[in-house]
Amino acid sequence: MQRRLILIFSGGALVLSIVLIIAMTAVFVPEAEPQYDIAVRFVKAAAMGDEATAFALLSPELQAAVRENCPDGSASGCIQSYSPPEWGDFLNVVFRRSRPVEDGSWDVLLIATYEDEQGYSGICIYTHTAQDESGQWRVQRWSGFVSCDLPDAGLAGLAAAGAPNQMP
Repeated sequence: MQRRLILIFSGGALVLSIVLIIAMTAVFVPEAEPQYDIAVRFVKAAAMGDEATAFALLSPELQAAVRENCPDGSASGCIQSYSPPEWGDFLNVVFRRSRPVEDGSWDVLLIATYEDEQGYSGICIYTHTAQDESGQWRVQRWSGFVSCDLPDAGLAGLAAAGAPNQMP
């Protein structure tokens, strides 16, 4: 009887621990913040060819620049053109770090993983996110889509004028 109670108690403690870990992850993972979430959702959608979703997450100014400068006038066209074939297929992108800007916008650095047989990770991507008049977060700029091993592939370097694959 005592052994059975110990097993039940241990099982309950394990379930409770798992629930607590999931809850803490949901609360403390930065991607849950809208200024980061919009950046991650945009890159995922564009890299996977979901143009309708990707384009809707852009500011009107960036939408106009994309129509004028990207292959097929699409954000997906630009984003997919940056990765060389040796990287393989896009797998995922996650939040890496960010910094607030004085006007309330955010510079957000993401890191992507591409397939390349066993996996090629470390592709750094910069996005600048801001709220529009309605309070919705939008991507206003992007750059990067380069190996994080490059000297200026950090947040400061990719946010600077003249960064690789900068739009607009």
